[in-house]
Amino acid sequence: MSSTRTPAPPTGGAGVRRSGRKFSVLTGQDRVVLGLMVGIPTFMVVFFVIIPMIASTILSFTQWNGIGGFAAIKFVGLQNYIDLVTVYIPFFPALTHNLIWLGFFLFIATPIGIFFAVLLDKEMRGTRFYQGALYLPVVLSLAIVGFIWQLQYAPEQGLINNVLGTTRQDNLISWLGDPSLNLWAVLVAASWRHVGYVMILYLAGLKSVDPTLKEAAAIDGAGEVDTFRRVVFPVMRPINIVILVITVIESLRAFDLAFIVNKGLNGLELLSTLVTNNIIGETSRIGFGSAIAVVLLVVSVGPILFYLTRALREDNP
Repeated sequence: MSSTRTPAPPTGGAGVRRSGRKFSVLTGQDRVVLGLMVGIPTFMVVFFVIIPMIASTILSFTQWNGIGGFAAIKFVGLQNYIDLVTVYIPFFPALTHNLIWLGFFLFIATPIGIFFAVLLDKEMRGTRFYQGALYLPVVLSLAIVGFIWQLQYAPEQGLINNVLGTTRQDNLISWLGDPSLNLWAVLVAASWRHVGYVMILYLAGLKSVDPTLKEAAAIDGAGEVDTFRRVVFPVMRPINIVILVITVIESLRAFDLAFIVNKGLNGLELLSTLVTNNIIGETSRIGFGSAIAVVLLVVSVGPILFYLTRALREDNP
């Protein structure tokens, strides 16, 4: 008489099957870890981003100098925004400077970073050294970057004027003191850091490109430029979107270098420096400064949302 042996249920793995479904088994410690991993970043985003953004938007419709508590806050509606575009003279120059900053990054600094990434992807001799040298400015704080370039731009002792031979009083160039030059001088300093950032991001993306695509293009007779333009660049679309978003954000929220040089005045007005100068300046106007911050938020987020929405629609027709 043969006996039928019932197989024992599985004891290993992350879960067991019940009624055709697989249930994961999480211990109390796992739940605590997951809760901390999700909860802490969520709390930081809500506390340091969402709440200040909402508070700034509300304050932008008020008049308040920060004295007297919340009872001293006076609701003025859209008056701050009306004054911003009709009375406040530095607003449009600051907006223009932000757009110049964005254009310089988009059409000069970012392509240079991509060019360096393509060169270093060829595994030339000394690649590691060049990667470290180009990426070094990224690990430095913008305060240190500003200090380094202030030394380079110094009128008499600076490297640039000494190389150009413009250290005498009759041909002295004040790179950071001349309102017609200081914006471009600061843009070069900011690009020094931005180029390394773009380079390392794009280089990481290039490492993931299938080599057979390049080989197929070479067999078809395509040169290096055509291979990059028609094969590599389209494949790198996710990285291109990331770099575009980073470039727009870095350009429109630019603040540190301009404020370090001359507190964002005398030819270096930016929207971010106007916010700071109005909120913590000699005459504190928190409501008016909040209105500028809201404008900066809209200008920064608007193009990014438009591009991302369009890209998602193309991916999911």
